[in-house]
Amino acid sequence: MLPDRTGFIVWVSDLKAARSLERFGNVHYMSRKLHYVVLYMNADRAEEAVKQMSRLSFVRKVERSYRSELKTEYTKDSEDKTRFYSL
Repeated sequence: MLPDRTGFIVWVSDLKAARSLERFGNVHYMSRKLHYVVLYMNADRAEEAVKQMSRLSFVRKVERSYRSELKTEYTKDSEDKTRFYSL
């Protein structure tokens, strides 16, 4: 069974030093323009890893990603109105 994964957005001041964040989890994306890193790690060790990351000198702020809590299944409650507008 796959472990539960948690995503974090880590705002950094130095992208070269941000490469060292790979020891905490999988680095999914690094934004050069906005200076943030999207990082995924196991949920069971996330709390202690966030404390360690926030102590690093190049880390400005660590935010939890809410992507896993967003609704991804959509229902069609209303009637399709495209047939009324066709020529």
